[in-house]
Amino acid sequence: MTSHEPSVSTVGDSTSSADTKLATPDLHDKPTKVRWKLFVLLLALVTINYIDRGSISVAMPLIKEEFNLSPEAIGSLMSAFFFAYALMQVPGGWLIDRLGPRKMVAGSCFGWGAATALSGLAWSFASLFTARAAIGVAEAAIMPSGGKLNGAWMPREERGRGATILDAGAPLGAGIGGIAIAGLIALTGGWRGAFIAAGLATAAFGFLAWWYIRDSPKQHKGTNQAEIEYIEASHAAEDAEAAKDEAGTGRRALLPYLKFRSFWAMCFGWFGFNGVFYGLLTWGPLYLSEAKGFDLAAVGWGTFVIFGAGFVGELLGGYISDWWRARGAAANTVMRTLLGISSAMVVAGLLGVTLVNNPFAAVALLSVVLFFLRWVGLFWSIPALLGGRANAGVLGGAMNLSGNVNGFITPIAIGLIVGATGGYTWALLYFVGAAIVMATSVLTLDYSRRLPV
Repeated sequence: MTSHEPSVSTVGDSTSSADTKLATPDLHDKPTKVRWKLFVLLLALVTINYIDRGSISVAMPLIKEEFNLSPEAIGSLMSAFFFAYALMQVPGGWLIDRLGPRKMVAGSCFGWGAATALSGLAWSFASLFTARAAIGVAEAAIMPSGGKLNGAWMPREERGRGATILDAGAPLGAGIGGIAIAGLIALTGGWRGAFIAAGLATAAFGFLAWWYIRDSPKQHKGTNQAEIEYIEASHAAEDAEAAKDEAGTGRRALLPYLKFRSFWAMCFGWFGFNGVFYGLLTWGPLYLSEAKGFDLAAVGWGTFVIFGAGFVGELLGGYISDWWRARGAAANTVMRTLLGISSAMVVAGLLGVTLVNNPFAAVALLSVVLFFLRWVGLFWSIPALLGGRANAGVLGGAMNLSGNVNGFITPIAIGLIVGATGGYTWALLYFVGAAIVMATSVLTLDYSRRLPV
């Protein structure tokens, strides 16, 4: 039997020793599936995260009218979340590695739910900007925590699916959010009531997160010894390979990683990815409304179709990755092939959108873009791959920082472009440029070994 590795059992151990599982081995037990249930919960939390995050985009036609906003002001307002969210990524990742993801996820749910509800009480551009920034601060720990949990809970052979289940909440939340927020606006009589209702529902999920999430498999009462040993056998093999490469398994600061090409490829890959995804998340509904003439209900359904395609694509990408790896394919072959295809299809789809006038053709092409774009959700397996489980939090924070720098830049840039040109063609070409940055990075990164820090 494989012994528990100290760096996994102690890092982020936020429960008392009484909570630690002291199970008696039973060779006849089948491994439980707690790790998959935990990641389904994370999928639900990220879905809610993106419903709240994207709510302002769906409500923007109403907010624009109430506050008489210019395109440039809209871009600034939609960037407020990303500015605060990006600033908190590395500090949030540092806290995750020390306090554990369980505490950080639950606290994040409470905080961003409260901030979303308060945004419904905004009385001016400045107050709404501040509330959106507060949502960004509170949400910052969710995705790096998911990356940390992926490293701690998933065997290496299952991390592709774990990463994409986690990240699939982004397009699912964006898609459901289009319908949900439009429905709440109709139900409550305005965007303010919709934001308050969504925020209160989010805070309630914080209790569920605290109840079910644990920082490691042996802390969870639902895991049996067979599941623990299955996970830890994979971790031990992974650590043995890392030791041969002289890569450490202990906790490290971020600075030593800055000298490696793969670290920067990870960051710039996520930077380019988010330039496309967050651009469509923030400006997509307004594009459908202003450029394609959709009413509020049609915007909701169009958003659902586009981002729903991304959800399906992301899950499929994770499945293909793990299936191919299980059949002996090298990590670089799998990841560079899948993400190279993804990048090519995203560029082609975005160029196609600039050439079509039919609104339904535009929705179809954007659905293709999101379907392949979301394969890059496999990147959430990379922090644990490059830094090991002990450093997955801080590396995940660095990766998400780089992506959300573009989340901050892109809404402002698109607002300036739309304001200057009076249309969306050059905005779509901006997304093409971001996709090219993504393509270059995913083909440069070495997915085969841990960084020797």
